[in-house]
Amino acid sequence: MALTEAPLLRALAGDRPDRTPVWFMRQAGRSLPEYRELRVGTRMLDACLTPDLAAEITLQPVRRHGVDAGIFFSDIVVPLRLAGVEVEIEPGRGPVFADPVRTAADVDRITAIDPEGLDTSAIREAVRLVVAELGGTTPLIGFAGAPFTLAAYLVEGGPSKEHLRARAMMHTDPGSWNRLAGWLARVSRTFLDAQHAAGASAVQLFDSWAGSLSQADYCAFIKPHSAAAVDGIDAPVIHFGVGTGPFLADMRLDGRADAVGVDWRMPLDEAAAVLGDDVTVQGNIDPALLTAPWPVLEAHVLDVLRRGSAARAHILNLGHGVPPETDPAVLTRIVELVHATPVEDPAVTAGVAG
Repeated sequence: MALTEAPLLRALAGDRPDRTPVWFMRQAGRSLPEYRELRVGTRMLDACLTPDLAAEITLQPVRRHGVDAGIFFSDIVVPLRLAGVEVEIEPGRGPVFADPVRTAADVDRITAIDPEGLDTSAIREAVRLVVAELGGTTPLIGFAGAPFTLAAYLVEGGPSKEHLRARAMMHTDPGSWNRLAGWLARVSRTFLDAQHAAGASAVQLFDSWAGSLSQADYCAFIKPHSAAAVDGIDAPVIHFGVGTGPFLADMRLDGRADAVGVDWRMPLDEAAAVLGDDVTVQGNIDPALLTAPWPVLEAHVLDVLRRGSAARAHILNLGHGVPPETDPAVLTRIVELVHATPVEDPAVTAGVAG
């Protein structure tokens, strides 16, 4: 099978392949025993920047589960590290920044760094290793964090539940906010371009914290910068955010996104009605149900597939990432179920209801 005929790429183009493509956000990582064994003694960011290690971790779930795409193993703060920003990922907490960006002077300091000058050689080498191993039949998805999620970490100095400082900066100093978010869009774009140039067939922009925003703030302060991060990129674009139901249609980024990821909160047929018939939907198994008895999970997966048939095309995924305690055998079983389930004609199932 030629790469252009891969189910994932056909779905991103609006086609309905013979089987629904499936992959899982965070499929490469903590849920796999082979990953935990490989990571012993290696810090997260060091693993991301060691090409053979990052490549092997990316490939592990493709071999184990038979998913229809690899997702490049990295972290959204890697491009910031490459820019010289002092950041560490603390186990059990997440990214922590030594010098938060909270004032106009802080913004001046960080935006003086040229994003196009980042040394992405380790990233490009890791992607090349993965693409060579995938053999031209399974696509690799590159990824980057969206400007708001990156800014939320930078302004707060680490993880936060409500991102109060970041949201406040938008309104109290919109000039500094837009300079920071614009710079982060260029950082993300440089990271995406490096992965695509090395062989990634598609890219996904993650906005993990966008759900803390109102629709008005998202459209005024975030959407233009997220659009800039992917504008004109020569690869299919998937845009995913958590809690973005109130402004789901805006996640299309005015047509720049070929697919929109939907979290577990909104049924896919409802999402398809909001998004329209010219964008692919991705999602949206509830990660909480990965620990449910198989008959419960099986019924849920089949319901997601039925509801996904209301869209022009559907990529089966979770509504967020794989929890670390997930039994890998469950993910493999989901892939087998999805691949064995006939693709339904959206014209027949347009009236899907719960």
